[in-house]
Parts: sequence; structure tokens; C-alpha cells
Amino acid sequence: MAVISRVRRALFAGLAALMALGPLPVAADALDRVLARGALRIGVSAFTPWTMNDDGRLYGHEIDIGRRIAEDMGVEPDFHLIAFGEIVAALHSGEIDMIAAGMAITPERALEMAFTRPYFRSGVGLATNTAATAEIDSVEALNAPEIVVAYVDETLAAGFADVLFPEAELKAFDDAKEAEAAVVNGEAAVYLASLPEARFLALRNPDRVDLPVAEALVGSAAGFAVAHGEARLLNWLDAWIVARTEDRWLSATYDFWFRSLDWEGAEVEKAE
Repeated sequence: MAVISRVRRALFAGLAALMALGPLPVAADALDRVLARGALRIGVSAFTPWTMNDDGRLYGHEIDIGRRIAEDMGVEPDFHLIAFGEIVAALHSGEIDMIAAGMAITPERALEMAFTRPYFRSGVGLATNTAATAEIDSVEALNAPEIVVAYVDETLAAGFADVLFPEAELKAFDDAKEAEAAVVNGEAAVYLASLPEARFLALRNPDRVDLPVAEALVGSAAGFAVAHGEARLLNWLDAWIVARTEDRWLSATYDFWFRSLDWEGAEVEKAE
């Protein structure tokens, strides 16, 4: 019993010593690091009109959003233009603090990162080369061996390409510019992409590209993404989405970039 008492006294003494030192330090989380750094590192990818690149100067829907998020947080926006297929790895490596790339929320992606609530809704659509599909009168008829379907790898559209067009020739591209050029030039008959991107490709190339279906083939909701475990940053972004939804800033920004091509002739602020 005396031995047990000595052990118990030693344990209590050790505990008292730890308590005297004060609370144990807590490792800084992503939000703390952003505030201490004074800059929010935002990963974006080149898709029209989410993010566009004009000789190194970025502009678009996600750039306006990232700039406003940073402003409301009281820090500077630090944009990182990253290929879509590499952006998740950049988040995991700590190169960026968050992803703002119109990324569709899926269960598979949620295994790799944490998503906010949706900040806009979209879906998978398609654009077609007018000449290559002149004799085709239905979406179902596009599912044929002689039809080349282009898409960007790692996107939501990529996940549905072989489901929607199992008989067609599927061709993956690393970025949207290459995939869009293939459809415009007739190398591919179909571009499977987000509905807004397909719509803009048709608007910009009315003589060569058509939008045969006005509605999304598959619906989706987009969210910002942060690394797993970053609960405070995730909570802050969720609160930001609620606030900017209620004051209609998000809907007004969406309308400007997605409802027309008016921004092409407007003076828009661009980020380095």
C-alpha cells in the first residue's frame, strides 16, 4: 500500500507541475496561419468564365470571389493558377489554403478534402462541332464509334464520359483550352464539360459550335475545398457563403460572369 501511495503522490505531483506551466500549446490551424501571413493562398484553374488568364493576369468569377473572400477576412488574395488535375495535390502539400475552382462536390472527392456548403449549382453539359454533327438529330446518336468526345481529365464531366457515351471515342485533355480547340477545329465532335463552359464555347464560336441541349445532363453543386481537419477555416467559409448569399452578392456576381458575355467588353479588375 505504501508503494501505491508513493506512486499516487508522484502522479499528482507531476500533474500539478504540468498545470503550473499553464495550458499546453495548441498547433496553429490553417485560419491562424492565413491571418498571421496576411494572405490567403487560393488555388484556381483555367476554365471560362471561372478563371481566365490574360498574359499572367487572372480574371473571372473565381477571381472576383477569391478577392472578396480575402477582403472580408482582412487579408490579401494570393492566387495560384494550377492545372485542375494537380490542384488537389497542391492542397495536400500545403501550397494553397483552399480551392476555388467551381469544383463539384462528390463523395469520392470528399474522401480527399473537406467541402463547404455549395456556393453555386451547375452541371455537366455538352457543346458540339456544327459541321461534324450536322446529320445527327439526337444526343443518343452521338454515342457512336465515329464520334470523338473531348473532356478535361479529373473534372466531373470526365467521370460521366464513359457513362453517357460508352460507344464513342473518348479523348481526355489536360486543360480546357486544348479541349475547346479540338471541338472548334473539328478534331472532336463533342465537348463534355460544365454547362456554363459549354454555353460560352458556343457563344464565342457561333459559326462552328452549337449547344444542342440547354439543360444540364447531370446536375452538380460546387463548393470550396480545404484540407481535412481545418474546421475553423471551413466554418468561416461556410459563414461567408451564407452572408454573401443573403445579401445577393454571390447571385449578382454569378449573373455578371455566367448569364452573358457582357464582361468581355467591360473593364474588369485583373490579378497578377
